[in-house]
Amino acid sequence: MFDTVIVMKINKNIVKQFIKGIFVFVLFYFSSYLQLLPIWIFKIKNVTGYLEVLLSSFSNIILLGVLFFLYRKELKREFIVFKQNLANHLDIGFKGWLIGLFGMMVFNFILTFLLKAGQANNEQAVQTMIKSLPWLMLINAGIIAPFIEEIVFRKCFKNIFESKYLFILTSGIFFGLMHVITNSQSLLDFLFFIPYSSLGIAFAYIYYKTDTIFTSVVMHMIHNTLLILLSIL
Repeated sequence: MFDTVIVMKINKNIVKQFIKGIFVFVLFYFSSYLQLLPIWIFKIKNVTGYLEVLLSSFSNIILLGVLFFLYRKELKREFIVFKQNLANHLDIGFKGWLIGLFGMMVFNFILTFLLKAGQANNEQAVQTMIKSLPWLMLINAGIIAPFIEEIVFRKCFKNIFESKYLFILTSGIFFGLMHVITNSQSLLDFLFFIPYSSLGIAFAYIYYKTDTIFTSVVMHMIHNTLLILLSIL
């Protein structure tokens, strides 16, 4: 009887986390529609590259605020865990990130130079925004976006999937797919989900290994910030 009650509580928690995860995922996918609010308020007729960065930052800040509210207790606990063993967590994080980065570079090389796929459309869009407002993009894509993506693709998925390998693979693959699904115009464009997934799998492994989302968040921030700085400089 006691075992049955425990199983029922576990199943109830999984269902709760699944529903919460679906809500967060849908919120993330449609968060760009938040940009319509300032467009409507200020009666903006033409969205230039400059405004696109401002609107993206606006929607990301709101989304991050909602995610912080939804996961505030877990984030507080995991931040304490992160601080308590900072050196070890960063060591695991850097090693995992370097492996993911290597995989990303290999697959990008295959797609770009061997298959002549050019540059990923998502990367082209980001580069255009960097040119418009580089230092705001450093904050938006280098700090805010990694926090959002780690909560959506790591925190949500880990709360749903108990299996280590199922969590790591689904988290990484969905992370990769979401980076190409809206901009892909051909099969080669779509195949860029593979290098993105390599990095996503690495971040998922880092989270699972350290049991604190802040390790993968820091690695994700470092990755994005370095790429943006390279583009700026």
